[in-house]
Amino acid sequence: MADTTPVLEIRNLHKAYGDLEVIKGVDITAHRGDVVSLIGSSGSGKSTILRCANLLEDSQQGEILFKGEPVTWKGQGHTRHPGDPKQVLRIRTNLSMVFQQFNLWAHMTILQNVMEAPVTVLGREKAEAEASARKYLDKVGIGDKCDVYPAQLSGGQQQRAAIARALCMEPEALLFDEPTSALDPELEQEVVRVIKALAEEGRTMLIVTHDMKMAHDVSDHVVFLHQGLIEEQGAPETLFGAPKSERLQQFLSSTAA
Repeated sequence: MADTTPVLEIRNLHKAYGDLEVIKGVDITAHRGDVVSLIGSSGSGKSTILRCANLLEDSQQGEILFKGEPVTWKGQGHTRHPGDPKQVLRIRTNLSMVFQQFNLWAHMTILQNVMEAPVTVLGREKAEAEASARKYLDKVGIGDKCDVYPAQLSGGQQQRAAIARALCMEPEALLFDEPTSALDPELEQEVVRVIKALAEEGRTMLIVTHDMKMAHDVSDHVVFLHQGLIEEQGAPETLFGAPKSERLQQFLSSTAA
């Protein structure tokens, strides 16, 4: 029987910075092979949810489950934090994050950038990690750039290197935080093509994006966030084709302008 346990499940998530509550009780589920896109205006909490899911940020309330295993917490409210460092490492390595600003190491070649975490975090043999890194660099279309440094690449090439680095961890899911927003439109399309190809392979992905066309084309499920809450969610055809809430209608007309 197929395993129906979600890869990632977020239940009643709350996150505040001091007195400012930015996430006010959000539920999101991603099953194996699901592509879930989070959309909404700046400040709606999209990126914060992703960072909480990956335990880069501590949340004050709610549950985060990875493959059915709940995160172990210590403390409460603003003192709450994950209580098991080994669990944190396991979850982070299985939820590979691709950031808006690439975060490549400038002093390493592209190949070294992609190999680094599998060797240092997962303890893989260098030869095995190198073979895997070369495979994923080929996959994202920059296999010929192994020996150059990040500064010698375009923004689109750097972001594709960052995606190869995430893939090289062989994660259960990929988390994309505005992967194209730092790029010119032409370079953006290079990255969108890679993300579409990953979606077609059936990879589990959570994508925070301002690119409505990409969200429509690659997603199984779209979540529209407004002021820290889910205003509307559903299949992309429904959400983009027949939005119910007035706020979503306004948002889509403003992004189409």
